[in-house]
Amino acid sequence: MTHHSDQRAYFFKIDTTIKKIRNALQKRLNEAGVDLTVDQWVLLDHIYREEGISQNALAEVTYKDPPTVTRIIDLLEKKALVERRMAAGDRRKFNLFLTEKGVACHNEAFPVVAEIRRKGWGELDESDYQQFVRIMDSIYNNFSETE
Repeated sequence: MTHHSDQRAYFFKIDTTIKKIRNALQKRLNEAGVDLTVDQWVLLDHIYREEGISQNALAEVTYKDPPTVTRIIDLLEKKALVERRMAAGDRRKFNLFLTEKGVACHNEAFPVVAEIRRKGWGELDESDYQQFVRIMDSIYNNFSETE
């Protein structure tokens, strides 16, 4: 028996929207002379907001696999934007911190990100946002129950 949702390709809609936003953001970062990819920005922003986060926790909150996070952190470290510090009491674990240059890069990138967020949101209002979050959380939670 078919269900009305069988015909609703919401995954495709979400995926194409994400790609459109990513492309627009990358283009604007490049135009603004910010030397970051969108994925690098995502990690940089999380470290900015949660100083001292571990690589594993960063992988969890960004839904990226640990090897990908390691690779991106290596790049951010090469650019002198992020530093790894050994976790107290566990020499195998590292906590992540932005360098001064990393904070400056975040401050340079953030207005570009904010501009893209505003552009994408357009004329939608707060109640639209509440609806959007409710719907996305609902879809997300429908998959969380089966994992």
